[in-house]
Amino acid sequence: MPTVLIIFGFRFYFYSDEHEPIHVHVDYGDNWCKIQLVPNVELMENHGMKRQEIKKALGVAKLYKEDFIKRWYEYFKKKNEKNN
Repeated sequence: MPTVLIIFGFRFYFYSDEHEPIHVHVDYGDNWCKIQLVPNVELMENHGMKRQEIKKALGVAKLYKEDFIKRWYEYFKKKNEKNN
């Protein structure tokens, strides 16, 4: 599970066997959510995060969207190259 960012107590990461649409998982304490990045940043799932926590996580995802997408393609391109 590559972590792409830790900020404000949130950990943004991918699973190693991800699927589209491009998204990140976000842990905050014992709770988590999943945020879609493409075509728009929006909440896909929520498991225990409070409204204000989700709002902050979505704000971070919007701010770092391009970086997250770049990391997604870099990680999965390298992974696919290793498997071929």
